[in-house]
Amino acid sequence: MPELRVLLVDDHAMMRAGFRTILTLEDDIDVVGEASTGLEALAVARRTRPDVICMDVQMPDMDGLEATRRLLTDPDVDAAVLIVTTFDSDDYVFAALAAGASGFLLKNAGPEELVAAVRVVGAGDALLAPEVTRRVIERFAGRDGEAAASLPPRVPPLTLGDPLTDRESEVLRLVAEALSNAEIAARLFIGEATVKTHVSNVLQKLGARDRVQAVVLAHRHGLA
Repeated sequence: MPELRVLLVDDHAMMRAGFRTILTLEDDIDVVGEASTGLEALAVARRTRPDVICMDVQMPDMDGLEATRRLLTDPDVDAAVLIVTTFDSDDYVFAALAAGASGFLLKNAGPEELVAAVRVVGAGDALLAPEVTRRVIERFAGRDGEAAASLPPRVPPLTLGDPLTDRESEVLRLVAEALSNAEIAARLFIGEATVKTHVSNVLQKLGARDRVQAVVLAHRHGLA
């Protein structure tokens, strides 16, 4: 199986060791590097070319949020960032998404959740811990003035080149309910591959990078 190349960024060596132990048990995941600060992560990422970066938030020299912003604008780095933190804070979640992170996971998640999150983000999808999904949707949907003002600049304006089909609209509504592709397939009695095609079409038509951006746009423009 193709290996996902993973970089671990955390200022606690024991945490990195634990993540490495969990991830290297999987045949399709290879931990290619570690860093203890955001600044160090920039150099290691350029050298190791990871597919996924598991990024802590609070670190010396440069925090994970600033490191994420720099990494995702670095032409020498082509990786998705999964924020993994102990802090279940709205500010961290929103700042991470604004920085361009594709996922947000709490450190109290189980080993199987970490593995699944790395695979999801590595496949180009977005993932949020269940604890924060609804809060993100409500705030980024602009349901209060402060929330609307905090919409991350990486969320593009809605530019529908082609209108969504009825089926694509239905799939988008289920994505907005935080359902996985498998759950959507079961709900609509269609194949999972068909769901992936619909999701891909929706992202393209909305001009969204991932499912999180699609949900934000859908809520702001009454599509879900």
